[in-house]
Parts: sequence; structure tokens; C-alpha cells
Amino acid sequence: MAGSERLGVEELAELFDASEFSFESTVDLPSLHEIIGQERAIRSIEFGLGIGNSSYNIFVLGEGGTGKHTTVMDFIKKKAADETCPDDWCYVHNFTSPDTPMAIRLPSGKGSFFVEEMNGLIASLKRDIPRVFETKDYESHRDEILDGQQESTKAIFSRLEKTAIEHGLILRKSSSGLAMVPAKDGKPMKQEVFDKLPIEEKSKIEANLKLLQDKLSAAIREAKKIEKDTRDRIAALDREMVQYVVNPMINELLEKFRDFSKVLEFLERVKAHIFANIDEFKPVEPMPLAIGGLNLGQKQEPPYERYRVNLIVNHGETTGAPVVFDSNPTYYNLFGRIEYRVQLGVASTDFTMIKGGSIHKANGGYLVVNALDVLKNIFVYDSIKRMIKNGEVKIEDVWEQYKVVSTSTLKPDAIPVNIKIVLIGDPFLYYLLYSHDREYRKLFKVKADFESTMPRDRDNAEKYAYFISSCCGKDSLVPFDRTGVGRVVEYGSRLAGDKSKLSTRFNDIQNLVEEASYWAGTDGAKLVTGEYVERALKEKIYRHSRIEDRLREYIEEDTIMVQTEGAAVGQVNGLAVLSLGDYTFGKPSRITARTYMG
Repeated sequence: MAGSERLGVEELAELFDASEFSFESTVDLPSLHEIIGQERAIRSIEFGLGIGNSSYNIFVLGEGGTGKHTTVMDFIKKKAADETCPDDWCYVHNFTSPDTPMAIRLPSGKGSFFVEEMNGLIASLKRDIPRVFETKDYESHRDEILDGQQESTKAIFSRLEKTAIEHGLILRKSSSGLAMVPAKDGKPMKQEVFDKLPIEEKSKIEANLKLLQDKLSAAIREAKKIEKDTRDRIAALDREMVQYVVNPMINELLEKFRDFSKVLEFLERVKAHIFANIDEFKPVEPMPLAIGGLNLGQKQEPPYERYRVNLIVNHGETTGAPVVFDSNPTYYNLFGRIEYRVQLGVASTDFTMIKGGSIHKANGGYLVVNALDVLKNIFVYDSIKRMIKNGEVKIEDVWEQYKVVSTSTLKPDAIPVNIKIVLIGDPFLYYLLYSHDREYRKLFKVKADFESTMPRDRDNAEKYAYFISSCCGKDSLVPFDRTGVGRVVEYGSRLAGDKSKLSTRFNDIQNLVEEASYWAGTDGAKLVTGEYVERALKEKIYRHSRIEDRLREYIEEDTIMVQTEGAAVGQVNGLAVLSLGDYTFGKPSRITARTYMG
């Protein structure tokens, strides 16, 4: 046939001369500490991580098994190790707007210190404030004030009673209060007796009643004023006693956190709240009746929970910038949630039940997520874009807008974010988003495209050897000799489909290394030779070739008829390549041609 050339068997595959290696086995080689064959992708990642603009986030794309995830994580961790550790974040109670917890930012490590200090303050308040009200000094001052009130009140009503008797009346106490009534022989006059009195005497008694009733009202007003003054004096006494306990504690904390304005603001509000609610801190007697663990009729536990600190991001033990990979990027896993507690069938929440998400943990660093997982989880993709555009992350109930009945919940302060997001996915997803989402182009401007092949040269073949050495060291595999490494290099060319290329699908390469090590181990061999690599390949083919073997049986049985001898007009034999995902093989097929007059 004109222009055709017959290929020899030796030209169909490029065998590797293992004698080119300078080592005897991978035991002599160091582990691999670099990324092989991905110079273009590495430069893209370096650019994306280096540029500070928040819209230069990265989409890493490439075929499966090229080591995208491992490469990205290793590269980012190396870069992040030399960067500054970000701040801690916590939420505290907002005394002016309880439904809007206040976010406080503190340097790394200071957040846990703040938590410890506030817990210590709460423990001291629980212990020391009730003691103040049990001291003899406090009781004597309080009793002195109360006794003074009683004496003053008693004197007022004693004078009133004396005046009432002089006018033929008596001060009578009833369920409705105090009242002046006519008297006879020092006792209240009955109505029928009063009705029989002469008109002149009745008029005099009624005039006296009106006069004394006015005096009674004035006495009651004066008694109430004395009572109010007594409450004010007791409140002042309570405040004075509590100040001896609270002021030194709060002042000590104010000094420790003098450089943080929001903490100082919170501490001042805590102090003001304590002084405004002193009665809630006084000791109470326990009630005997309890249902469901709650004492009925007893004053509830003082509001110490309002003084706690909810630390949602703690970088106290973090070195460098955080690198977070979220394997299940649901909305609440990424953006945090507000949890609820249920007591007696009633759900309630507070700022202590706010939980941070992966974005909070990665704030100031890097967040790596799988692009397909992001798109599969409802609300996530749009929320990520909104977060990048607004530069802040909010913790909220994302389902609230879909509820038939709106429920009351918290609206925590938004937290500013400075985060680099890295999506990892297939080329299909990249081009799908790029083509159909204009916002995506503005927010993910860096494309890191992983190669599936690299040139087959001596340098890359040696890198294969270093990679095999790393696999053996990491997973305690049987070391490879030079013939075993050479056979793996040949397999790399087979994967690439080009004798001048090597595959960068190192997941498949690692699988072959592990399987060859297994077969060498079953024979008790100390090194994996080329024969064991070949055996691993054959065993893998045997495990996956059931359908191919069944087709061959059909051909041998003439169920599928394939002529291999002679000639036929308009008919040739062809080969169809079938791929089952995990195995690819050829199936003979007849190709026919028909001609007719046009």
C-alpha cells in the first residue's frame, strides 16, 4: 500500500534501560520533596497565593490521579508555615441588644486567656457576692435601716390613731387596706347603729371621716416615701458592699486588657449589669418542690452565663497561617451554626451556642474545598461568592427565609474575612462555571491546570525513582531495585499513551508500587524486581478482565464471528476499544463498505 510503513514489534513500546540508573535500589535514594511535572500549575498556584487581591482565588483543575489535592496541600502548607498567625475571634453577650452577640477580635492566644479570666471572674462572683450578704456587718446595717423605717412608720400611724380617737373614729385594717370608721366604746360602730343616730351627729361623724381620711392618705404617702427611702438606702448599702468585691476584680481585668477597646467596653457593661441586678446575686433558700430538675417558685440562677466568652476561633497553638481542607463543605460546616437546647419542650439559644465553621478557622489563611462538593451542597456556592464580595462572614439560619412561621433567633455580628479559597475539580467544572457564571470569572481569576503527562527523559525517570522511594518509606513497602523502577517507568509511558512521555497520574503509579511490593512480600523477596512489577500488572489485568475473557470465549465459540483468513470485497476487520472505567481492552469488529451509483 503506497505511503504505508510496517512497524516492528520493538517500535511499539520504548523499553527502559535500567542500567542507566546510578543506584542499586531505592534504599539508596532520599524521599521526594518536590512536585513532579507540574511547573505550569505550580507557577499558577504561586501567583494566586502571592497576590493579595481577594478576587484572585484559585481553581485547580486536572485529570483524576494527578495529585492535585496532595500537591496543593503540601505547597500551601509550606507557604503558610512562614506567614503570620491570624487573630482569635470570640462572641460575648450584647447587653444593649441581646439578639446581636458582639464579636471581639484578639491576638492569637489572647482568646483563650480572655476565656480563662472571665471564667475566673464568674467563679469569684459566685463565691464572694453571696458571702457579702451573709456577713454580720451587712446584716447589722440592713437591720438598722429597716428598724428605722419601722419606727418612723409606726410613729406616723400612732399619731394618726390618736387623732382618730379624739374625733370619735378608729383606724381599721382590712383586706383592702386601711380605712377610718366610726367608733363606739373603742370598737367599730355597726352600720345599723350609725343609721339610727341623729342627723346632726351623723353629719359631724361624716365631716370627721373626711378630715381623717385625708390625713390617712397623707400618712400612707409619707409611709411609702419612707419605704422608698429605705429601699434606696438598702440598695446603696448593697451596692457599697458589692463594690468591695466587684471593683477590684473588674479593675484587674481592665488593666490586663487595656489595649483592647472592645474588651474594655464589655467589662464596663458587665460591671454595670452586676450593680443593676444585685438582687439576683443574693443567696436564696432552696425550694423543696422540683419538677424536671427546676425548682418551682425559686429565683433562677444568677445570670453568670451572660459574662462568659464563646471562643469560636482559637489560634493559641497555631504556627503560621491556618490551612483548612473541608471534606464535607455543607453550609453549616463552612459558615458555622447557631445550636439550640430544648427544655420542657421549649427550644432556646444564646451566644454561647454559636459555633464557628471552616471559614472562621481558615480566616487569615487558606481554605481548600472540592469544587463538586461545593456545587452539590445547597446555598454554599452563592454564599462563598457573597462572602468574597462583602469581605465578611455571617453566622445565620439559612433556612429561616423558607419557614412558614418566623422564629426568633440570634443575629451575631459579622466577622471580617481575609481568606484565600482554593477549589479543586475536573476541567469540566472549571469551563462550565467560567462559561455560565460571570461572577465566577471575577472571583476566581487564577487557573492552575495540572498536566497529565511530562517528557520522558533521564531526569524525570530519576524523579520516578525518588517517588517510589518516598512510597516505600512512607508505607513501609519492600524497596525496588533498578529493574523494578525501570519497569514502572515503562508503565508510566503506557499510561501516557506516548513512548516519549511519562504519566503524571501518580495515584496509579503508587497503586502499582504497592501491588508489586505485595507480590514481592508474598515470596519473601528483599527487593522488588521488574518481574514482580510485571506480575502486579498481570494480576491486575486478571482481576479486571472478566468481560474481555467472556468476549474471547464468544469469538472462539463462533457466537461472535470474526474471519481471520482470506479476503472479502468491501469488508475488513477493525478493532473497537472498549473502556469500562477501570479497564480498557480491544474488541474485534467487522467493518463493511457499500458503493452504489450516484
